[in-house]
Amino acid sequence: MQGMKTRKWNRPRASVKDVKTGSGPARKLARLCRCMERMGSAVVAFSGGLDSSLLASVAVEVLGDRALAVTASSPTYPLREQTAARRLAKTIGIRHRMVESDELKIPGFSDNPPDRCYHCKRELFRVLWEVARAEGIGHVLDGTDADDRSDYRPGRRAAGEANVESPLLAAGLTRADIRILSQARGLPTADKPSLACLASRFPYGHSITAEKLTAVDRVECAVRALGIPHVRVRHHGSIARIEVLPDCFEQLTDAVNRKRIVAAARKAGFSFCAMDLEGYRTGSLNRELSEAVRRSKGR
Repeated sequence: MQGMKTRKWNRPRASVKDVKTGSGPARKLARLCRCMERMGSAVVAFSGGLDSSLLASVAVEVLGDRALAVTASSPTYPLREQTAARRLAKTIGIRHRMVESDELKIPGFSDNPPDRCYHCKRELFRVLWEVARAEGIGHVLDGTDADDRSDYRPGRRAAGEANVESPLLAAGLTRADIRILSQARGLPTADKPSLACLASRFPYGHSITAEKLTAVDRVECAVRALGIPHVRVRHHGSIARIEVLPDCFEQLTDAVNRKRIVAAARKAGFSFCAMDLEGYRTGSLNRELSEAVRRSKGR
């Protein structure tokens, strides 16, 4: 999404009939639209990622000015993504608002417990409901999709407690469905890698600071500058563990590129730089959680 050009998007760009008639994605999109119609108004938690972008595009198509996208700026959300979210909201044509959020000030967050996301989402949803009430809007929505059920997601507990709805999940939309529909609607996020906040780069129990978040972001930017879009840099104290897709291993370890990445890691404060041989995957640090922790914290 970096460097994305804002272009006019004549909404509604696509409807159910723009996807193959009778297809799974088309039926699910119709279900999503009916759900939106029943709501009448909605605040969309908008990161500018794959899921929230489709949700926002459908919301403004169905609800018009009764749909509002809200993006929280914070130390865990890279500035480039905040800027891209503003541009994308304008491209989609949805009303948009930025709100301030500093997760590092939330009690318990910086200690990085297994339910870190719960604390973060609880605060985010509190802020979103404040915006919704001020606007006279009766629903707050997040971009959880059907695939999110397969991973450890403590933020889902916060959504349940705050009465935040997940219409993509309710409609049964998977990430593959969302990419198909996003492409049909001309959304520039159709091929965007999954977005996760920078706090997800730290093993549970390892403290999170603004300096460490910046260090991770700098190394990830250096890898993306090589033309590698899918990247996670995991922070293991003095070690930066880099995850890229296996197809990009050779590109990452090219002699010139390797020197650039090592230099970027050293400049960011890391003593060592390593490539993960398993490759890029979301939620890789969740494997360290025991089943007991998963059960006690919920999904």
